[in-house]
This record gives sequence, structure tokens and C-alpha cells, in this order.
Amino acid sequence: MQLARLVSESNFWIFFFLTVVFGGGAAFLAGRALAQKWRPMWQPVVYMLPLAMAVRFFHYALFEETLISPYYFVVDSLVLIAAALFGYRLKRVSQMTSQYRWIYEKAGPFAWRERQGNG
Repeated sequence: MQLARLVSESNFWIFFFLTVVFGGGAAFLAGRALAQKWRPMWQPVVYMLPLAMAVRFFHYALFEETLISPYYFVVDSLVLIAAALFGYRLKRVSQMTSQYRWIYEKAGPFAWRERQGNG
């Protein structure tokens, strides 16, 4: 019950489906798209703030939660930023290891390293 109150005013499942699944899915795809265009890493963070406002509006319009709630806006923003950066980083690793395969190799899902023997 305490976790539900920390992330949503009324119901944990509303938060989960609206913020995590729908908003997080959109944020993930936006992060991938920004990485695809070689945008800097700060842009997904900034772009998630309007999306967090939209998610907050959906909480208000569909489930009668508080529209202007700084606490819940920050919670929604952090979830969306995390999803966007997750998508961004996965795409960037894929780009670096496929477009520069003679220089870099994967070092896990979130990192790349210089190939051995280059020099």
C-alpha cells in the first residue's frame, strides 16, 4: 500500500499502465529516435518534460488525479527520463558497434570498447 501511495494518488495499476507502460514506451521510442539522429544525451532528458506533462494530464483527465502536483510530476518525469535514456543508450551502443565495427565491439548491453589489436 505504501508503494502505491508513493507513485500514484489513487491506484498503483493506474500509474503502472499509464506512466510506465504507455508513457515509458513512448519515452523509450523517443530516446531511440534521438540516438538514431546522433543527438546529444541531454536532449532526451529535456524532451521528456513535455511528455511528463502530457502523462500528468492523462492522470487528471482519465482518473481525476491532481493535475498540478509537483511530487507526482517529478515521479512521472523520472520514470520517463529513465526509459528514454535506456532506449537512447541501447541504440547508441548498436550504432557504435555496427557503424564502426572495425574500431569498437560490444562490452555488454550498455557499453562498447575498443577492439583489441587496433593501433
